[in-house]
Amino acid sequence: MLAVLSPGQGSQKPGFLTPWLALPGAGDRLTEWSALAGIDLLHLGTQADAEEIKDTARTQPLLVAAALLAGEQLPMEQVAVVAGHSVGELSAAALAGVLTPGAAITLAGVRGREMAAACALEPTGMSAVLGGDPDEVVATIEKHGLYAANRNGAGQIVAAGALAALAEFTAAPPARVRVISLPVAGAFHTPYMSPAKTALAAVADGMTPRDPARTLLSNADGTAVPSGAEMVARLVRQVTAPVRWDLCMLALKELGVTGVIELPPAGSLAGLIKRELKGDSAPQIVTLNTPDDLPAARDLIARIQGEAR
Repeated sequence: MLAVLSPGQGSQKPGFLTPWLALPGAGDRLTEWSALAGIDLLHLGTQADAEEIKDTARTQPLLVAAALLAGEQLPMEQVAVVAGHSVGELSAAALAGVLTPGAAITLAGVRGREMAAACALEPTGMSAVLGGDPDEVVATIEKHGLYAANRNGAGQIVAAGALAALAEFTAAPPARVRVISLPVAGAFHTPYMSPAKTALAAVADGMTPRDPARTLLSNADGTAVPSGAEMVARLVRQVTAPVRWDLCMLALKELGVTGVIELPPAGSLAGLIKRELKGDSAPQIVTLNTPDDLPAARDLIARIQGEAR
């Protein structure tokens, strides 16, 4: 069984879309999606520097566009499972057939703009907490009035909330952990994003989703979402809810996934899977970063299909 995964914010790199423009129609697609997102995806993906693409309002639609551009080059009808991390869920929903690419880009544009606006309301942030006992880490995070916004597995939990509380947590962390401040605009996936959730819901309510054509895992709890309407509702709720990527990886294991393709900009999710799924449960992984990686991705799909017959 093969899964295709879409990464989330923080995975972007300057110029990472440049090689994809060599594909027929890629430039036209990005121009079309730029109009829907309200930003220049061509510029951001090829010429913008790291600071410019760090802006949440730009990063989110850029990442969704990159994943969709690459996903269109794969035989998705042969893919059994799709999932995405945070904003990557929009890409996954489109690749599952729940949303059209245009609808996913539109929602990413709204999501990015509104989350950036919510970040400006209060001084908040996020810090990665590496190591330690997960239950103790979460308890200490909550004791400081913070939120465990991302539970990524592989010994990584992300604390989010007010900057003052993050500073107190960093000064008195749980035993055997390392705390790293993340260069993000605010406390994503916490109640601080409530204004963005309201704005996203208003746009999503006007869309008509379809039911998933393949297994689509949810960040909320790692379960497969049965209907398009439920997935859109979860996409809206996820703006203020924790990302449970640990449960998504557990679902990959329980489903018997033996091959994984991470869409561009690839590497972050592949790294988590390599650290979390080891031994007999370790899948074959292809990180799809440029069109040069497409033959390896297609070959993996063909081999997994062959094994299933």
